[in-house]
Parts: sequence; C-alpha cells; structure tokens
Amino acid sequence: MTYEGFTIECYEAGKGLWHARLRRTDLEPVTIGGVSFSTIEIGFAWPDPNCAAADARNQIDRLELKRYATAAPAPRQQLSAA
Repeated sequence: MTYEGFTIECYEAGKGLWHARLRRTDLEPVTIGGVSFSTIEIGFAWPDPNCAAADARNQIDRLELKRYATAAPAPRQQLSAA
C-alpha cells in the first residue's frame, strides 16, 4: 500500500505480532538529521496487519515524514582518486 509518498509493508514477526516498514516510493533514502535510512521500521506490534498499516500512516503524519518523501534527493558525493 502507498501513502503520502511511502510504500507501507506489513509483516508478521512472531505469531500475531504485526509490524510495518516504510520506504519511499521512489526508493531514495530518507535522510533525517544527516542520517540516511533506506527503510524505517515502525517498532510497535499490532494484532493484525490493518492496525500496523494504520499506525504507519499515523507515524507518517505525526513525524511529518511526508516532507522527506517529496524532497529532492541528497546530492551524491563523488570520491576523487588521490
């Protein structure tokens, strides 16, 4: 499922313990405070995938992650040979 520029993937980690993983739909990393994340794990376990997805949407809104999904990708640094 997609929401506000993110793909939300729900997965079961243990019987009946559903979590969500967020990734930008354009597959660029999310850079927060200078640290790049290819995915963001939502750490709370829910009894079903619908609850995990709802929590992920809430976290996108609460943490204002949508601004990272629409931001221009960070410039890539080129290494020069010495």
